[in-house]
This record gives sequence, C-alpha cells and structure tokens, in this order.
Amino acid sequence: MAKSVLTGSRIRARRADLGLKQSELAERVGISPSYLNLIEHNRRRIGGKLLVSLARALDTEPVALSEGAETALVDALREAAVEGPREGLAAQPAMTAEELDRVEEFAGRFPGWAALLAETRARVREAERSVEALSDRLSHDPHLSASLHEMLSSVTAIRSTAAILADTPDLDRDWLNRFHRNINDDSARLAESAEGLVRYLDDGGSADAGAGTPQEEVEGWLAGQGFHIEALEVGGAGRTERLVQEAHAAGQLRGEASQAMATAQLERYRADAEAMPLGTFAEAAHELGYDPGPLAARFQQPVEAVLRRLASLPRDGLPGEIGLVGCDGSGTLTFRKPVSGFPMPRFGAACALWPLYAALTRPTLPVRAVVEMAGRSPRRFTAFAICRPVGETAFGAPQVFEAHMLLLDEGFGGAREAQQVLELGTSCRICPREACPARREPSIIGRQG
Repeated sequence: MAKSVLTGSRIRARRADLGLKQSELAERVGISPSYLNLIEHNRRRIGGKLLVSLARALDTEPVALSEGAETALVDALREAAVEGPREGLAAQPAMTAEELDRVEEFAGRFPGWAALLAETRARVREAERSVEALSDRLSHDPHLSASLHEMLSSVTAIRSTAAILADTPDLDRDWLNRFHRNINDDSARLAESAEGLVRYLDDGGSADAGAGTPQEEVEGWLAGQGFHIEALEVGGAGRTERLVQEAHAAGQLRGEASQAMATAQLERYRADAEAMPLGTFAEAAHELGYDPGPLAARFQQPVEAVLRRLASLPRDGLPGEIGLVGCDGSGTLTFRKPVSGFPMPRFGAACALWPLYAALTRPTLPVRAVVEMAGRSPRRFTAFAICRPVGETAFGAPQVFEAHMLLLDEGFGGAREAQQVLELGTSCRICPREACPARREPSIIGRQG
C-alpha cells in the first residue's frame, strides 16, 4: 500500500524539480490535466504502461517513482507516532487518525525530514537502553561498588598524607621520603582503579553489556553460538570437556568458576539432546505449535527439560524468537537467553509479576500467561513457567528449587489476539508503569499508565 500511495507524491515532486506544468506533463503522456492532478494527490492508483510513460517524460526510472521511500522508513514513522508524546510534552496534541493515514505521503514528499525523524527516534531508543543498563549496574553491581570503595580509599589516603606534609614543614627527611612514596603509591593505585572502572563502565554502557561475572561469561559464550551447541547434538558424550577447554583457550571462559558453570550447562544440554533428538523434536515442536505441555507428554520428559530444549533450537526455520530465563529459590536469575523486546536485568531483582516468580510459589504446577513488556513500543509474549525441586531429597535436608520461564514472541501466534494480558516490566527502577501494584520503588524513566 505504501508504494502506491507514495507514487503520486513522487511524480509531483519530480515534475516540480524539472519545472514542468501539470498540463505539459499531461500532454506528453496523453492524459488530461485533471486526471494527472488526481494521480499527483494520491487519489488514483497508477502502474503499468502509464507509469512507464510518466517515468520517460520525467527522465527517470519507473522504479524511482513506484518505490521511493523504503517501507522500513514508513514503519519507523508509524511506530514513532504510536509511541505518543514523551515525558514533559503532555501539552503536545496526540496524533490523529488522519495524520497517521498520511504518513506515507509525508515520507514521499519530505524524505529528508522523515529519515531524520526516524534516525532521531532510533537514537532515543538506544539512549534509553543505555540508561536502563547503566541504572541497573549503578544500583546493584557489586563489582562497581567495590571499585568505587577502592578509589575512595586511595583518595582518602592521599588526602591524609598531603595534609601531614602541609601542616608539618620540619619533617625528618626519612619520614618526608616515606610520605612521598606513599603519595606516589596511592596515586598510582588510584589511577589504575580509575582506568579499570572506566573500562568496566564502557563494557556496560550499551544494551549488550560485556561479561563481568562467571555467569555472564558463560551466557556470552553460549550467545556467540546462538545457544545451540551443534557438537552435542549427536554423540555428545565426552565432548563437553573439550568444548570448555577450547573456549578457555580462546579467552571466552577465563576463570575456573565460569568453566565449571559451563560444564554443568553443557552436561544438561547433552542430556536433553539425547532424550529429545534435534530432528524429531523440531518436527514435533512445529506440529504441536511449540506448546511445551504436549511435547513433554510425547517425549515423556519433564516440562522444564522441554523448555530448555525449545530454547536450544537453531534460529533458522523458527517463526519467531524464543527466550529462556531461570532462577533459584531466592529469585536470583541464574540463566538468561535474551529475546528482543524483553529485557532481562543483569543485577538485582526482576519484575515481581513475571510468571517465573509465580511458578516459585506453586512448585510442579505449570504456569502459562500472555505478557506485555512495558516500553515505548510494548511487545507481547507467551510465557510458560514451571518450578521443580533439584538435587536429592531427604528427610531433614533443605529443599532447593529452580524455576524456568520460556518466552515465545508474537511470531508464534496467539499473543497479539489474547484477551487476558499480564502487564509487567524489567525491574521497578526502570519500569514506566506507575500504577503497578507490585512497585517497590519509583521509576527513573518516563511514566506510562
């Protein structure tokens, strides 16, 4: 639709650039000026021979008139309009339906302004993601707290030594040299701490933050392989240790902790792959609409294993994206496979309304819900969650629980048409839903309903 609507505007713009009158152009192509006027005002569709004749008369290619502004640009403008006024712009009138209907015309008549608007919107969204990531880190990152403490300790030591030197002019030369060495050592430590802190913040200054913990190293390594380990799909026994050693040699799993965590993840992956072979499982998943319940029944496997197996399917051939998040009994996220439109905090607690946490309150009972993540362009997902005890159970021993939540985006169908939708966010600090009943603290970003 966008192409046909934009064609008339591009014909009019090209004619004006060449200094032709409507009557002159109409005469060249053998139509009436009134009909050309309707075409130029996007009231008549055009194509075929007439489009070719107009392109020849305007000394251009037909494709330049029929395509013009890219569909992606028009889509970006529509999304910007749907997002509505920003915080502090409440007096700005809302976009009317008539204005929305003319967005293609705007892109065709003023492509430069349209591109600028779309680019500005993209930069704003990227800035918002950076604010969310940095806010999450400033609030909860223990490594950042330790670095700041180290810097403050160095500054205090330098300040104390400098005060002694300033207030005691007749110091013994040995003590004077000692204080000078202390200042030199403390200032070197301060400079080193500051450089490390800057590097650490640079790693986390975008939505795709660098690894700072063993868990993040493991998740980063898995993400590099699309969370699909081809080497473990067929005859994976004995390959886990080699994969971990190769990742360590490549600098991806640097510490012993990350290697141990990766080994545990890969062993679980191998067991799931053996119980649910890739070819058979992928075919069954497509047949059963990627519903974990029927899949668990067909393969006689625990639901949580099916959730993990679905998240390990290769991206090619899937109708949409699949995400997975896990937590322990405390609610701490222990595994994250991100999915577009559903941010997962790196530090601290996530939104209390996540079905993941609802599953913790009723172990072994599956939870299914259609959820909508807060944001400028909220997206919906179908969430499947379940909590199970892990490890051996024994009288008098503490019970340990683990929960998983699978996320299927709108590409799998059903989410967009759902009547009951659970509205949630990432975490309270960066969630714009002001009226949320589970809010723990005020949000630092724009408000939303």
